[in-house]
Amino acid sequence: MYTVGLQSAADAFLLSSLKAQVALALLILFILLFFGFGSQKDGAVDGAPVFLPGSHLLAITPFFRRRFEFLNNGFHKTGQSLFQFNMLRETVIVVSGESARKSFFANKHFDLTEGFKMLSGAIPVVKGVTSNLQTKRIAQIHKRLSSVQRNEHLSGLIAPILEDCRRVMETWGPSGTFDPFEKIYELLFQITVRSLSCEELADDPVQVARLKQLYDTLDSGTTPATVLLPWLPGPSMLKKLWATKKIYDIIVRAIDERERSGISKPDTLQMLLDEKDERLVIVGFILGLLVAGARATGTTASWLITYLGDHDSKDEVIAEVEQLLANHVSPNVSYSLSQQLSSIPLEAWESETPVLDSLIRETLRIAQPHTAMRRNLGPDVTIDGKTIPSGAYVLYPFSDVHLNPDVYPDPWRFDPSREEATVPFGYVGWGGGKTHCLGQRLARLELKLVTSMMLLGFRYSLVDKKGEQLDAPPQPNWNDILLCRPERGSCYLKHEKSMLSL
Repeated sequence: MYTVGLQSAADAFLLSSLKAQVALALLILFILLFFGFGSQKDGAVDGAPVFLPGSHLLAITPFFRRRFEFLNNGFHKTGQSLFQFNMLRETVIVVSGESARKSFFANKHFDLTEGFKMLSGAIPVVKGVTSNLQTKRIAQIHKRLSSVQRNEHLSGLIAPILEDCRRVMETWGPSGTFDPFEKIYELLFQITVRSLSCEELADDPVQVARLKQLYDTLDSGTTPATVLLPWLPGPSMLKKLWATKKIYDIIVRAIDERERSGISKPDTLQMLLDEKDERLVIVGFILGLLVAGARATGTTASWLITYLGDHDSKDEVIAEVEQLLANHVSPNVSYSLSQQLSSIPLEAWESETPVLDSLIRETLRIAQPHTAMRRNLGPDVTIDGKTIPSGAYVLYPFSDVHLNPDVYPDPWRFDPSREEATVPFGYVGWGGGKTHCLGQRLARLELKLVTSMMLLGFRYSLVDKKGEQLDAPPQPNWNDILLCRPERGSCYLKHEKSMLSL
C-alpha cells in the first residue's frame, strides 16, 4: 500500500539532523509562496461572490489554524454573506445566512467526500483504503456502520463500554485533579476502539495508547503544505506518512491475528469478517472511523462533563439515571455501578433519558466547531444571487446558525432548556439535509454511558490551575477545529470518588 521510497524517506527524515529538517521546511515554504502569490485569479466574474481581500496563501494560512476567526473576518472584511478565496488553483466559496444554509444542505450535487478530502487533511490517507474510494466501496462502509448500530450489536456493547469506563476511571484514583480535555478524551478514544475495531486492540491499553499517540501525530502534522501539496514529501507530510503506516500495520496485525486464531468474537471486526468484506474495506472502516468517532464524540464528552461541573442540570441527570436504575435493576442485588448500569436495556437508554438528550444537543450546539465542506459536482448553481461554479468547493460554518444570537439568544451560554429553533436547519449538530452523522446512534449511547458513570461515580467541580473553584466554565475555542479545547491550564476537574463501587 505504500511505496518503498516514501516510507524510506519518512524514516530517513525522522532520523535526520535538525539542519536538514529546517532546510527542507524552507524549501516547502518557498514552493508555497511561489504558487501562493500567483494563485489569485484576475477578479471575480459577474455574479460571482466577492473575493476575500489579499486572498493569497499567506493571507489564508489562518484557515488551517484559526478557522473560526478567519471565516468571521472574511464576512466582516467583505461585508457579504458569501465570499470566495483561492487555495492554489481551487476556488473556495464560504456561504452563510438562512437561504444559503437551505441551499447548501439541500443541493444533491454538493458532495461531502470530495469536499472533505481536499480541505480537511486530518484523516489518514491510504489510497484505496481511505482515499480514492469507489462509490460502491464508500456505500459498503456506510452500510457496515449502520450494521454496527443495530439493536443487537449496540446492546452487546453496553457492558464492555461500561467496563472500559470502570477500568479507566479507576486509574484516576479516589480523589485528585485532572484536565477533562485530556482524561475524558482518552476515555472516549478507548471506547471508540472498543466499539469500532476489535477486542485484540481494545483489551490492550498499550496498543490503545499507541494508536492515540499516532493519531495525535496526524493531527499535529496537518499543515497548509500537507493539505495543499499532499504529493510533496515535506517534513509534516513525512511524519503523517510514517504515523499512517504505523496505524495501518497495527490494524492489519490485529486482523491477521483474528484470522489465524479462527476464534469468533462478538465485535465489529468479526462482523466485517463474517460479511466477507474485502481486506481494504475492513482496514479502511477501522482506520478512518476510529479517528472520526474519537474526535467528535471525545470533544462532545469532554465539554459535556465540563459543563455539568457546577451546573444545575447535574442533579437532574443524576435523578434521571437513578430512576433508570430503579426501573430496571433489582434493588436486592449488590452490583458495582458499571454492572448496574449495564443492566439497563438499550431501549431505556434511548427513550427514557430526555435530560441527557437535551444536554447532548446543547453541547453539540455550543462546542462542536464544525465547518461543513462540500464540492459542487453538478452544474453551476445560484445561492443568494451569486454563482457557485461547477467544481468549486463550498463551505458552511456551523457557527453561522449555532452561535447566531437571533436564533439562540446569548449563544455562548450553556442552556439545555432552550427551545428548539424554528428557522429552517436551525440545528445541525448531527448534520442536515441529505448528509447526517451516520454514527450518531452509537455516539449518543457512548455519551450517555460515560456521563452516567461520571456523575454517579464521582463528585466533582471545576477549578483553575491553583485548585480554586471557577465561577463559570471556560468558553469553547472554535479556532481549535478538532477538539474546541480552551486555553491549556484554564480548567480542571477536581474529583472525589463517591461511595459506589465503580
